[in-house]
Amino acid sequence: MAPSSKAPLRVLTGITPSGTPHLGNYVGSIRHSVRQSVAPGVQSFFFLADYHALIKVQEPALIQRSTLEIAASWLACGLDPERVTFYRQSDIVEIPELTWFLTCVTGKGVLNRAHAYKAQLDKNVAKGEDPDADVTAGLFMYPVLMGADILMFNAHKVPVGRDQVQHIEMARDMAQRFNHLYGEHFTLPEAEIDDAVATLPGLDGRKMSKSYGNTIPLFAPRAQLQKQISSIVTDSRAPGEPKETEGSALFQIYQAFASAEETETLRKAYADGIGWGDAKQMLFERIDLEVAPLRERYEALMNDPAQIERTLLLGAEKAQALSKPFMASLRHAVGLRNLAAGKDKGVAKAAKVAKPSFKQYREKADGLFYFKLLDARGETLLQSRGFASPQEAGRTIAILQAQRGEALPALASQMEPIGTEGIRAVEEALEALTEATPGTTSGS
Repeated sequence: MAPSSKAPLRVLTGITPSGTPHLGNYVGSIRHSVRQSVAPGVQSFFFLADYHALIKVQEPALIQRSTLEIAASWLACGLDPERVTFYRQSDIVEIPELTWFLTCVTGKGVLNRAHAYKAQLDKNVAKGEDPDADVTAGLFMYPVLMGADILMFNAHKVPVGRDQVQHIEMARDMAQRFNHLYGEHFTLPEAEIDDAVATLPGLDGRKMSKSYGNTIPLFAPRAQLQKQISSIVTDSRAPGEPKETEGSALFQIYQAFASAEETETLRKAYADGIGWGDAKQMLFERIDLEVAPLRERYEALMNDPAQIERTLLLGAEKAQALSKPFMASLRHAVGLRNLAAGKDKGVAKAAKVAKPSFKQYREKADGLFYFKLLDARGETLLQSRGFASPQEAGRTIAILQAQRGEALPALASQMEPIGTEGIRAVEEALEALTEATPGTTSGS
């Protein structure tokens, strides 16, 4: 469901506290997200995903330190807790409860396909070990917890890298299944990928990543920053020899901080044979120009952790003003209710939950017979092509009702094309029809 023209667009961003923020985090997420958070018509949610950190970090002191560093980094870079909802995941007690609700409507087969889980299985098999070696339930259930993070606040957009798009699709699946069973409660989120946001190379030329050990800390002291920039790997070309910007980690990092005019100046210097030492000095000065004022604010925040704690708790209050009443409505929806409230109201509410349905009709323009599969909201999930008679259309509907998703490949030529996500929605709707009362097909 898209926001109405008057409702704000809800954008939700999670940050896992599993290490020290580096320049790649700043260029790839922090700087862009902070700028977007003040856009008109946007309601932004930022959270520290400390529950997620527990999946891969078993060092309590590291999680605490990283949470502090990341919170201080985002605040130092201009995130305004007055304008956004900035909170710690573990302060929102409704999130684990929603995770369980979603667990109960999520098929194991869906989770079996999660990239992180499959990658660990493949790694184990390649080593000749048990496929599930070192696979915790936390790793396996990671997509459900992420789904709860997103659906708790009915986010419309979730900025993610391409490797995380699958998790947004899973969150949509969870929302659709819950909505089908218990009525319309969740917005279907969409992944937001900004290909214009830079991905920085690290010291060794590979993508800057903690797992590679090639990062440059965002708020390293000035001397340390200069030392690390000096260690960026370059080729053996001497001063005076023309140098290629293509594939140059040093040039790519500079470009992420510099203006177009500054970038062009360095590009010309490469062609003119600038020495690597001079190029690294230019890079250091350009980064420090942007980071130095932020570093001063960061250091002040790190020296006052109580202020950060107060900020996060105030953010949790803002978040729970939404999560508490929403969770109460979800508890009622699934049947966790006050027993003294009476059974009739609950029965009446359950009876109002809409079901998917088929709709047959004749198109006046060509005289052919068609049908649609509609979801609970009346939106078209599947559209047939024309049949010569209503009997043919009816027989095709009967096949779909009897064989459900298994019939889709054989009937593909008689249907308008749908994507992978659409196929999943159709399969769920056909499964839901088996629970419906007879006579769901209607004509007009």
